[in-house]
Amino acid sequence: MAAEHLPHEGPGPLFVGNGRVQGSRSRPASHAHATLAFYTEGQATIEQRTHLTLTPGDVLLIPAGEKHRMVESSGAELLGLGFHPAAFALTEVGPLLEPFERVRQGASAVVPIPSGRQEHLLRLMSEIGEETRAPASPLREQVVRSLFSLVLVEVARSGAWTPAESRTSWVGEALTFIERHCLEPISLREVAAAVGRSPAHVTTALKQATGHSAVEWIISGRLAEARRRLLSSDERIDIIAERVGYADPTHFIRLFRRAEGLTPAAWRKQHHSTGVTDDKVSVLAPRRHDARCASAPDTRASLILL
Repeated sequence: MAAEHLPHEGPGPLFVGNGRVQGSRSRPASHAHATLAFYTEGQATIEQRTHLTLTPGDVLLIPAGEKHRMVESSGAELLGLGFHPAAFALTEVGPLLEPFERVRQGASAVVPIPSGRQEHLLRLMSEIGEETRAPASPLREQVVRSLFSLVLVEVARSGAWTPAESRTSWVGEALTFIERHCLEPISLREVAAAVGRSPAHVTTALKQATGHSAVEWIISGRLAEARRRLLSSDERIDIIAERVGYADPTHFIRLFRRAEGLTPAAWRKQHHSTGVTDDKVSVLAPRRHDARCASAPDTRASLILL
């Protein structure tokens, strides 16, 4: 049976948007991307292992695969970054992702940013938004990666990293292992060995915790890196396939087409020189309201936070 593909937002490995968070959700959700959400107005209550209250100046960290749900929002507005960890784990950004690993290990997911640094953080995140709207190029990727590094440094310096009440999850360890090694020729067996569990146990636990299997998470990480390379380089498709863990380019093309609806070459042609539209990037942007949806929650915001 073919593995299901994890949905993702935006063509690139990092996307950004802002907006007002509305509504609530009865069921928790998890996503293929990690989220860094900087609250600028109002107040919100999020359930993420425990109930968390977010006020202006707070950053919420949601690791990829972590279940969460919006409990309540009172005029909450935020600027958010979503990103695919596998596309950054082996770059200079990789060590700066430690705050997300700490959250997986049980640290608090809320990081209060000192008042004197909030405007700087907001400016950095806004500049990332501007850059991601520009046409794709190697230079743009370097600029975005540098700005992203500065954002992560601000969060790391602000966090006290007091352990929360929940215990370290080996499911989180499995996801971290996949993020760091999915571009290598790994399979379910290597993931299970890394966390000291049987393959069957890992499959069941990951499915229960995230809704997806280890193989699906491996594919998700590989395709995220493939999209990054397609956007920022002119590498041949067979070279990209090899660099993201597929010795057989035909198999890679088949997986990519199943996930994206286009071959890698066609996808590159569609995205490489046109830039990213606001609809692709602003995953938190408020939906236009009319009489039919005046009371509906912001579904694009829900892609990150609900």
